[in-house]
Amino acid sequence: MEHQIWFTVLLNKLFGGAITALLAKLGYVPADPPNPIPDYVAMEILVILIILVAAALLRLKLSVENPGKFQQAMEVVLEFIRSMNEEIIGHEGRAYVAMIGTLGIFVALCNLLGLIPTLETPTASIQVTLGCAVAAFLYYNFHGLRHHGIIGYLKHLSGPMLAIAILMFPIEIISNFGRLLSLSVRLFANMLVGEKLELVFTQLVPILVPAVFGALHVFVSLLQAYIFMLLPAIYISMAVSEEH
Repeated sequence: MEHQIWFTVLLNKLFGGAITALLAKLGYVPADPPNPIPDYVAMEILVILIILVAAALLRLKLSVENPGKFQQAMEVVLEFIRSMNEEIIGHEGRAYVAMIGTLGIFVALCNLLGLIPTLETPTASIQVTLGCAVAAFLYYNFHGLRHHGIIGYLKHLSGPMLAIAILMFPIEIISNFGRLLSLSVRLFANMLVGEKLELVFTQLVPILVPAVFGALHVFVSLLQAYIFMLLPAIYISMAVSEEH
């Protein structure tokens, strides 16, 4: 068994047996049955728990007359996402704030988690970034289908003219699946390379360099989270638009 993060060890002790039994019933036996939960899954679970606890605390302390600092910070984040959606999608962009905001916050926290000693950045694993990309892919295509209907969405993907539909449709299908690669690999590569560079340079020069790379990690983390909100918003705009 390879070295695991303490939180992964805790989850495997609590739930490993039940998860292994469930996977066995589904016909899949983990490579390490006593420890079926890998580090990147454990880190995702930790981020989800952080979001749930933060949301519960925020809800308990919501106030119109005397908002706290956390509420004010979240209102700024909400207004930023709402403005971005309305600018890209239009007035109906407010309907997509919950999903895009959740993706952005989840990705941001996953990116930043590696700054905490004894933890790691789950988005440095392709499985995590691909999962987020699949969620965005299914979401914008669902709303494209909901907005246009099945036949209308297929026409939407076929271009503005029937004469070029035979060319446009396969291009659009390939382009759509290419977005999965774009979303997942961009985030994965940036976070993985950043972590590796930080590890190498901090070992070579342990004074001041860790602080510089820590600040760079924060900047890249927030930038990548923004991109992971921006691109799905663009894809939604394209999926629900009346003109292709």
